[in-house]
Amino acid sequence: MSGFSRFTPLANQLPATVPFVGPEAIERRMGRDVRARIGANESGFGPAPSVLETISRKAKEIWRYNDPENHALKTALGAHLGLTASNFVISEGIDDLLGLIVRLVIEPGMPVVTSLGGYPTFNFHVAGFGGRLVTTAYREDREDLQGLLDAVRREDAPLVYLANPDNPMGSWWDAPSIVSFAKSLPETTLLILDEAYSETAPEGSIPAITAFIDMPNVIRTRTFSKAYGLAGARVGYGIGTPGTVSAFDKIRNHFGMPRLSTEAALAALKDQAYLSKVIAEIADARMRISAIARANGLHPLPSATNFVAVDTGRDGVYARAIVDGLMEHGVFIRMPGVAPLNRCIRISAGVPADLDLLEQALPKVLKAVG
Repeated sequence: MSGFSRFTPLANQLPATVPFVGPEAIERRMGRDVRARIGANESGFGPAPSVLETISRKAKEIWRYNDPENHALKTALGAHLGLTASNFVISEGIDDLLGLIVRLVIEPGMPVVTSLGGYPTFNFHVAGFGGRLVTTAYREDREDLQGLLDAVRREDAPLVYLANPDNPMGSWWDAPSIVSFAKSLPETTLLILDEAYSETAPEGSIPAITAFIDMPNVIRTRTFSKAYGLAGARVGYGIGTPGTVSAFDKIRNHFGMPRLSTEAALAALKDQAYLSKVIAEIADARMRISAIARANGLHPLPSATNFVAVDTGRDGVYARAIVDGLMEHGVFIRMPGVAPLNRCIRISAGVPADLDLLEQALPKVLKAVG
């Protein structure tokens, strides 16, 4: 029939898009291999050898479904953080959790508050469920807590997103400021506090694990994708009150977690010595990226994450030329997508060989782009 569509009006209005273009797609488009993969905030240092050994040993159990209650990982996280299993929801990375949260809270037309230029996958989910994004600008390259709070109050928004430390700028707030922000929100507003980079954050920036334990309107999201080196395994978790966490059982994919991913996360959690080693390597890599940037007349911003945002001193067109130019040398990096943040390029912490390639290519690219 002419004009017939199998999809909902909302789905028909949405663009077919991927929030992040992966290096594989860039390789296909440019016909050029990535030699230094330092753009996706993965950990090129990889997971612990003990984790790889566990994956190898447990691979023969791949024929089994994972425990749909994720009991072992919830219990292990509870023991590690001083909570109980009932405080955790497990999911296929923070990205999946964000979609579930939006689905739980937002109906078409409802306002959702976030920062202009903040994590685009969250925006992707809001659009997918018909929410109305309300944004506030960054202030001095940090998410503006007062601006977010004002927007929540003005719009009577049921959902607000805040990342601490922040992606894409690497900036952060101190723990008291985050706690004050959360406690200033209306009880009817759910706060997503995205703590994907909590392991690399400086002391005093992450609120105590018990700070929100009696607040049903706060859900903290964390991941094994960054410092633990398991981005490809897709293991994320949310921390909240038992009542808030139990709501996920109404809509989550109960058999979504791969068995080997769960085993890898359990092994990673046990090997805190390796985690400490990687955190130190990330800190060293941040310092080297900053030194490379300064040597080329660019300005690295302070970072609490596993990447460094580097101010190019010009605009998004210039920053894009640098990103594309580096890819011509096989060095994959990214940049923020919204002005004025897009004056920056964003470089993930990498192993020395990757940063050697960056150091060699960057002056050539800057000379070429003028």
